[in-house]
Amino acid sequence: MTASRTCKIMHVVGARPNFMKVAPVMAAMTAWNESCEARAPRFEQVLVHTGQHYDDVLSQVFLEQLALPEPDESLRVGSGSHARQTARLLEALEPVMLRHRPDLVLVPGDVNSTCAAALTAAKLVLPVAHLEAGLRSGDRAMPEEINRIVADHVSDVLLTTCAEANANLLREGIPAARITNVGNTMIDSLLHLLERGEAAAAGTRARLGIGAGEFVLVTLHRPSNVDDPPQLERLLRVLHTLGRDVQVVFPMHLRTRARVTELPGWNRDRQRDGNCLILTDPLGYIEFLGLMRHAAAVITDSGGVQEETTALGIPCVTVRTTTERPITVTEGTNRLADPFDHAAILVAARAALERGRRARAAAAKPPRIPLWDGRAAGRVVEVLARWARARRDGAAGPPR
Repeated sequence: MTASRTCKIMHVVGARPNFMKVAPVMAAMTAWNESCEARAPRFEQVLVHTGQHYDDVLSQVFLEQLALPEPDESLRVGSGSHARQTARLLEALEPVMLRHRPDLVLVPGDVNSTCAAALTAAKLVLPVAHLEAGLRSGDRAMPEEINRIVADHVSDVLLTTCAEANANLLREGIPAARITNVGNTMIDSLLHLLERGEAAAAGTRARLGIGAGEFVLVTLHRPSNVDDPPQLERLLRVLHTLGRDVQVVFPMHLRTRARVTELPGWNRDRQRDGNCLILTDPLGYIEFLGLMRHAAAVITDSGGVQEETTALGIPCVTVRTTTERPITVTEGTNRLADPFDHAAILVAARAALERGRRARAAAAKPPRIPLWDGRAAGRVVEVLARWARARRDGAAGPPR
């Protein structure tokens, strides 16, 4: 420990979903410091932004909307192949950790920054906490699956979102004493900002010319869906066909837009394809949340969106054959559709629209997932305070 009562936490973020997971934890640590008893550990926080996501402007918007402080370290690693990006992350993170010497490195999610930060800390014999530990899709062709496994198996504190994640970790031989189900801090951010999202929704819908409950919201970014031109063109045609039934709004990741503009017949400056498929630039978190809240249904390949739509009670179709968040299917509003079975995507999307109409007519409440209650960050801080107290008092935890 850096002092008898101080625990220095280094938060490492690299892509936009990380911001939503870490922001409530940083706020909860600040609140803890203001109210904790005299003998309780206090937290000193260091925020490292690796710059894995290469849209600097949009990253700044997310920082501001989530009330995150300016990063103490901005590494600007940028994009690249998984191997090249991970290598640059390892090289950039080591001197930062040596300079700050944190008592604990907290890594959220499953992006390359997550894996690289966990590995760097472990090699420097710095303790690691993994926020959102234990998620498994069973598909090791996904880079995120490898990142999750590596981060979990070098971590000292594993903070999970659901009981299924605990079971995954136990099955892999990780000691139960290192695992705690704290809930989902991304849902903390969603619930905290939902009112602002509602306020932003009217303006965003007016700008796009869409009514509440009268559109499908789309987000696709996985390489298997957007980096293969024939597959991307087929998915766009599926969305165009669906647009004959309902307006389809597609805010595009920058990489996705670049791929779309390379397709034959797609005009680089086109924002609309007729009246049915609306292509937009990326949105800030609050603007996207406002649209999602008022969508008739959502089509995605994002893990976080599966969770957010479940929390909001919005029907979701995930264009993947597997999910590391099965609770969103078994207890939530999510359904899987094979990305290469385009007829199945249409069937699933139309079924989602019908489910949404029935739910709205019945004024159905969203599913209640245990501990997805907006208070997960407080539980994270309590776990880390206990860990810091035990470390200060010389109690050794289970070995990695």
